[in-house]
Amino acid sequence: MKVGVLAFQGDVPEHVAAFARVLPREDVVTVLTKADLESVDAVVLPGGESTTIADRLGHAGLWTPLHERLARGLPLLATCAGLILVARALQPSPRGRDPPTLGLLDVVVRRNDYGSQRESFEGPVSFDDLPGGPFPGVFIRAPRILSVGPGARAIAHRGEEVVGVRSGRIVGLTFHPELAPDPRLHEWFVNEVVAGAYPKSAHASATATKSPSTREPTTAHTK
Repeated sequence: MKVGVLAFQGDVPEHVAAFARVLPREDVVTVLTKADLESVDAVVLPGGESTTIADRLGHAGLWTPLHERLARGLPLLATCAGLILVARALQPSPRGRDPPTLGLLDVVVRRNDYGSQRESFEGPVSFDDLPGGPFPGVFIRAPRILSVGPGARAIAHRGEEVVGVRSGRIVGLTFHPELAPDPRLHEWFVNEVVAGAYPKSAHASATATKSPSTREPTTAHTK
């Protein structure tokens, strides 16, 4: 099993380190080219600047290949900016030009809806499929999930608010699990989402090593 982190911008080393607590380090790679993308069994769209990531995906020629692989069932963990980029639709943001989206997760999202960097915070998140109690959510200029369509289901909440959703093999979170000292969410993604997408023979050795709208972006965007 090989997990790839799209490495154009954002929390790339943090996600690599988080997955390396669950998988052998050599099975956690960065993705910058089409060949890199074709070599992985799951992919991460990390937190960062959604406009910058979208622009760099387009310039690298990865927007369409990524969309095609995800549409065919490649498991995806999309966090913060990653959630923005995979959403079905964005409600216009008052703080800047919004990026295009891959349109594969049936949610409507608004960027930076919790406020500025100074208004970032940490708080407990209840996660339906995660044993062991609340997960420590880290919210940094976080997007807000405004609605969840019939093609997705809410899997994580902060109070009454939805902060995580899943649609098949696509998981989208408004917060940053890679910045928490808790490995459970990355472990759950590997064992439940990724491993469930492939025959047991393809992932048995890896999991045994640790415990349990689509349009090509054509112009640069500024946050």
